[in-house]
Amino acid sequence: MSLFETVIGLEVHVQLNTRTKIFCGCSTTFGNAPNSQTCPVCLGLPGALPVLNRQVVENAIRAGLATNCRIAPRSIFARKNYFYPDLPKGYQISQFELPICEHGHLEISTESGGAKRVGITRIHMEEDAGKLLHPSSGENGSVSLVDLNRACTPLLEIVSEPDMRSADEAVAYLKMLRQIVVYLGITDGNMEEGSFRCDANVSVRPRGQQEFGTRTELKNINSFRFVKEAIEYEVERQIEVIEDGGSIIQETRLFDSETGLTRSMRGKEEAHDYRYFPDPDLLPLQVSDDWISKVRESLPELPGAKIDRYMETFGLPQYDAEVLSAERGIAEYFEACLARHDNPKICANWVMGEIQRGLNVNSIGIDVCPVTPQMLTSLLKRIDDNTISGKIAKTVFEELWQTGKEVDAIIEEKGLKQVSDSGAIEQIVDEVLAASATQIEQYRAGQQKVFGYFVGQVMKLSKGKANPALVNELLKKKLG
Repeated sequence: MSLFETVIGLEVHVQLNTRTKIFCGCSTTFGNAPNSQTCPVCLGLPGALPVLNRQVVENAIRAGLATNCRIAPRSIFARKNYFYPDLPKGYQISQFELPICEHGHLEISTESGGAKRVGITRIHMEEDAGKLLHPSSGENGSVSLVDLNRACTPLLEIVSEPDMRSADEAVAYLKMLRQIVVYLGITDGNMEEGSFRCDANVSVRPRGQQEFGTRTELKNINSFRFVKEAIEYEVERQIEVIEDGGSIIQETRLFDSETGLTRSMRGKEEAHDYRYFPDPDLLPLQVSDDWISKVRESLPELPGAKIDRYMETFGLPQYDAEVLSAERGIAEYFEACLARHDNPKICANWVMGEIQRGLNVNSIGIDVCPVTPQMLTSLLKRIDDNTISGKIAKTVFEELWQTGKEVDAIIEEKGLKQVSDSGAIEQIVDEVLAASATQIEQYRAGQQKVFGYFVGQVMKLSKGKANPALVNELLKKKLG
């Protein structure tokens, strides 16, 4: 065991999926031509005044309620002052002393399988900055270009307490938080496009010491894997510095995903460096109890509650419940199947199996799945009534995925109807046994595994159409 304890707090920026920006009517669509989604407000031109987007506030309330926060009846927007080429106003509108949400928590699973509560200090609203582009060369050598499409895009910053003690706990917290905000429908959670990005505050201290060590901030890490790698490297670096007699400098560091190293970027700013003060163009925000109640009533069932319900109501194993609840769309698809076919385990198996395999192979989401819940349950009913076997059902499924035809039409066209005529199956069984004298001797000598050979031969001669239950029954009868 290491002589040092790791201390981690995370600051997560969630880009909200509102149609327009937080303080103006410009579009938030990703990927459009540079500087094509700007106006005097988000460009910071003199005389332009911000107007708060109500949907941003509602999304912040949703996030706060879903993470067990207190929603402040009164909160204030502040100006965070700093100078950078992608910040046209020379300040960022954010919240400081009076944020909209405070004192929440999430429960995560630890490496040992237990549960741990991670505190959430605050959630506040703010606008995003623009984006700097760095082409390799220009007419006059290296240049940097500014795209202000992202300026004024709405963000929620979710700040945790320094409660995590390993990179794995940090990743578990991030995954849980991302799952919740995507479930709420307030973001797409796309880490590659920057919709969900993380800064990690990391420090180490001797085990048993109460006082925190000096922390460093790791900036804008865009995948769970990189979060784990960055934290683990930084912990090793800090321990090595301390053991060599040095001291940790409070600074901001960047993680290089290609080398797996962190490098110094700049000294870490404190709150007073930003010279926060209330924004004079925005009135204090008042959130009524009635508004909070209406938002609370509109919240979807969250993953934790859904997992519990699937296990208690449907009798599903924990693994199945967790897989089906991981994405809201998958859970809704599963429940749509259950509404038409009251067999939770069979529906779960097909959704987790053939449906998710098809989605993964074709790199598509459940919202554009070509096999609808109605189509899938029609297929499951044909297994139940012995029209087709489970094995043949997978062949029907492939055709269903490719063509979208009716299940019965596919079965008829392909001649896939299961043979349940005992006379016809018995004839095939007799034919197989007549040609399998050696295997019969082996079976009767106690080699039970040979039974699978007989079943396979019967299914082969019947082209997979023989009713498996009837095949097994007849073989056991004839083999004694």
